[in-house]
Amino acid sequence: MTAQVDYLVVLFTATSGASGELLGSDEKELVQLAWQLVDVQNKKLGKVNELLIKPDLSDLTEEKEEEEEEDVVEERAEEENRSKADCVFTATSLETALNLFHLQLTNEVNSAGAGTSVCLCTDGQLHIRQVIHPEAASKNILVPDCFYSFFDLRKEFKKHFPASDLKALNVHIMAESLSIPADVPAMWDPSATLDPSAVLPAEVAVQQVQIMANIVLALLAEPFSHTFSNQERVSEKFETGTCSKMEKVCDNTVIRARGLPWQSSDQDIARFFRGLNIAKGGAALCLNAQGRRNGEALVRFVSEEHRDLALQRHKHHMGNRYIEVYKATGEDFLKIAGGTSNEVAMFLSREDQIIVRMRGLPFTATHEQVLNFFSPGEGLKETCPVSGGKDGILFVRYPDGRPTGDAFVLFACEEHAQCALRKHKEILGRRYIELFKSTAAEVQQVLNRYSSAPLIPVAPAPLVSILPTVSLLPPPGSMRDCLRLRGLPYTASIEDILTFLGEFTHDIRPHGVHMVLNQQGRPSGDCFIQMTSAERALQASQRLHKHVMSSQRGSNSRYVEVFPCSAEEMGLVLMGGSLSHTHTHTHTRTRSGTGLSPPPCKSRRLSPPSYSFTPAPPVLQTEAAAAAAALYPPMGQVLLSPRPLPPGHAYYPASAQLYMNYTAYYPSPPGSPTTMGFFPSPSSLSSPGGLVRMPGLTYNSNGVKDLINAVQGYQYAPEDALMHAHGHVHAHDPAGTLLTQPKEWVCI
Repeated sequence: MTAQVDYLVVLFTATSGASGELLGSDEKELVQLAWQLVDVQNKKLGKVNELLIKPDLSDLTEEKEEEEEEDVVEERAEEENRSKADCVFTATSLETALNLFHLQLTNEVNSAGAGTSVCLCTDGQLHIRQVIHPEAASKNILVPDCFYSFFDLRKEFKKHFPASDLKALNVHIMAESLSIPADVPAMWDPSATLDPSAVLPAEVAVQQVQIMANIVLALLAEPFSHTFSNQERVSEKFETGTCSKMEKVCDNTVIRARGLPWQSSDQDIARFFRGLNIAKGGAALCLNAQGRRNGEALVRFVSEEHRDLALQRHKHHMGNRYIEVYKATGEDFLKIAGGTSNEVAMFLSREDQIIVRMRGLPFTATHEQVLNFFSPGEGLKETCPVSGGKDGILFVRYPDGRPTGDAFVLFACEEHAQCALRKHKEILGRRYIELFKSTAAEVQQVLNRYSSAPLIPVAPAPLVSILPTVSLLPPPGSMRDCLRLRGLPYTASIEDILTFLGEFTHDIRPHGVHMVLNQQGRPSGDCFIQMTSAERALQASQRLHKHVMSSQRGSNSRYVEVFPCSAEEMGLVLMGGSLSHTHTHTHTRTRSGTGLSPPPCKSRRLSPPSYSFTPAPPVLQTEAAAAAAALYPPMGQVLLSPRPLPPGHAYYPASAQLYMNYTAYYPSPPGSPTTMGFFPSPSSLSSPGGLVRMPGLTYNSNGVKDLINAVQGYQYAPEDALMHAHGHVHAHDPAGTLLTQPKEWVCI
């Protein structure tokens, strides 16, 4: 606004709590309003008005309620608490007080007849932004239009006194600079160091208004001849929008809000910060690793001044929850709200649209099915048409085009969106669909998570720093004399696997059946089998691939995929890696299609030492190996850490950034056909026997008995290495496979 206004309304507010620079920081309710009209053109002052908000807590009878229907009573100043105001009003609620203020102000302006344009003028920002708007928003009260624009008297004063500090200014300093006499009561001396959390005396409000009115007249007069033209504005509505990752965001304009209800939206955040101007698209809800809201949000304001006011709302309440407010950086905001996808930009280009997130969609869901899902059913009158038809639906996909089961839908108005949200957990196909009100920033964040930006930058550094970097991928020419079975019934046992293999059971090596367990110790549906030759492994995979396996312990049956693999690949999985699902049946592989993925980012578990893997070549120099022998176990037993792969393998280049959610697999004890009995392992072991650590034991196990069953069939240490308290043990067992007295050397 460039023209001078006709009237200024000098306004002062007081709450039942803190005053001064802490006004509104304690969420106390408004209890007093004082104002005075200033005729800018004629440089005249109107009467001083005071409005007291006194909630009526008495239990009135019906007769009294009828007699006291009017909750606003006007009395003369001489009859009410000796107030210096010309007119005193009382109201029983904030809504009544605001409406009364607007009514009295309109009547006074109309009676003056010198103009129609009116604007409020306050001492600082707190009275409007931190008192009236926050309390009105928390009580769902509609604020009159006059409270959405005002003049900050401190900023107007600073235009003529540039050396002044805005935060240190108050009406008494301004009055002193302009040589205006101020009658300060003894009980409230602004120059004294009073506790700002103390409640302001009631008569101070009227006095503050009178001093502010005189300051306005002094600025309007010569030699200043000030023009009140640039108003401070309060945003009436939060504007949604997109943010590019290339955009520059000032660190001094961003905060982090923590403790939000999980169902809160960007509009709820804007309501919590009502009175402060949030930048367009400046409310970004944060998601956790599973794509769900974690109760945090990053909010970007238009200026540092508004950010500082937002920090004063630390531990203010949103419903029954208090919200923590902290400083954040522009980089934090861009990580959450920034995007680069043109598809998302086109989807979000239609402003004033309500976004609803769909989660749990069938992977085969189409645009037509989503449109039919939101169409009204038979006999229902509620309609929630999707804005733009198919263009108002955005499916979230992985980089390879596979659907994730998430989608975002646009609706034209809040009514349609609320109607759509009532379909929460209704069925589409064979799945129930979860519906949530979403935001533009959440759309960017979900798309970034699945399609572009990784969650973690690079794999962590190795645990053992003295070990050189070694690729975990087996060489392309390894002999594939093992089988991988995928898709087993979860109730399948080793006997079911042997029945499934049929005639190929006789080609299994001793202790050559290895079932893969997940982190909870349950079957993962995978199994590895060591065969006597690569030819028999290939024949078994060709004959049994996608045949049905039945389980004796359950009625379920599933078709099983059978692939040939090498011992190195099996060892990689048993040590925590994973094989790609795009395995082939051929013997040859290229370096660009090894079918392997790096080990997961969690702890690995190693297979027992009796597995007949190909011994790995030494990776330590002689001196380093001798120095590390006392500190670290053999190479096959260290916990390998994920690390960048060398450029020789192109499946995941060294510069790639991994962000999948891996699952670590643990090998089960090896098994063999029960009809063949147990066989001792070969006597030529690559490393001497030793103690075996078994982490992850269940708390409800039967102790020693379960441990004996688990290690049955393993060869223990020779007699000169395994000693008993009473001498040598198992002298009658030359094969070294029977465990007759284990309790003396098994520790739990």
